[in-house]
Amino acid sequence: MDKLTVLVVDDDKEIVDSIAIFLQADGYAVEKAYNGLEALDVVMTRPVHLLLLDIMMPEMDGIKTLLKVRESKNIPIILLSAKSEDADKILGLTAGADDYITKPFNPLELLARVKTQFRRYETYNRPEGAAEAVEEEDTIDIRGLSISKATHKCTLNGKELSLTPIEFSILWYLCENRGRVLSSEEIFEKVWGEKFLDSNNTVMTHIGRIREKMHDSVRKPKYIKTVWGVGYQ
Repeated sequence: MDKLTVLVVDDDKEIVDSIAIFLQADGYAVEKAYNGLEALDVVMTRPVHLLLLDIMMPEMDGIKTLLKVRESKNIPIILLSAKSEDADKILGLTAGADDYITKPFNPLELLARVKTQFRRYETYNRPEGAAEAVEEEDTIDIRGLSISKATHKCTLNGKELSLTPIEFSILWYLCENRGRVLSSEEIFEKVWGEKFLDSNNTVMTHIGRIREKMHDSVRKPKYIKTVWGVGYQ
């Protein structure tokens, strides 16, 4: 099997080189870029399986780069930023990031987050026919929404939804527990596999993106209902 490739993008070459050393030591192939325009060129012309993307960069900043990548790619994207404010995290997650790490960070934590995203990516991109003998409960149908855990495909009224792996994981968990009200803490710890922290708006932001793709109203939801002060159903 070919190595999984991580594109590391930061205008600080020392940071790029240090991240590359850790990733390569763990068996990943690494591509490098030093601004958003270079990153787009690499993503569009070479095989890239995950993007580590700094926010503050010349030429084109990380958020604009992220938005351009999301126009055609559903690869996992982890943002890197020196800013730790919730507003910056929400901006990045709303734009389509799957995770967010604040500088300075522990290299082991970075590797752990990369591995988590790759586990989702590999499942999401499982080859056709790899799960032919699938039990019926691996596909859930709710009011025109059909979601398959075996193929990692989701359709709404016959049209496929373009979900990132983490969006798929959230939607599957909600569907699997249909009828139950799930707290943000429960969803986060199940999907991300990490302990939930107070004031963590990650789940809310991702559910907002899922709703937008489904054209599901917040006030009169057909699929994902917010139970204020409790969670989502």
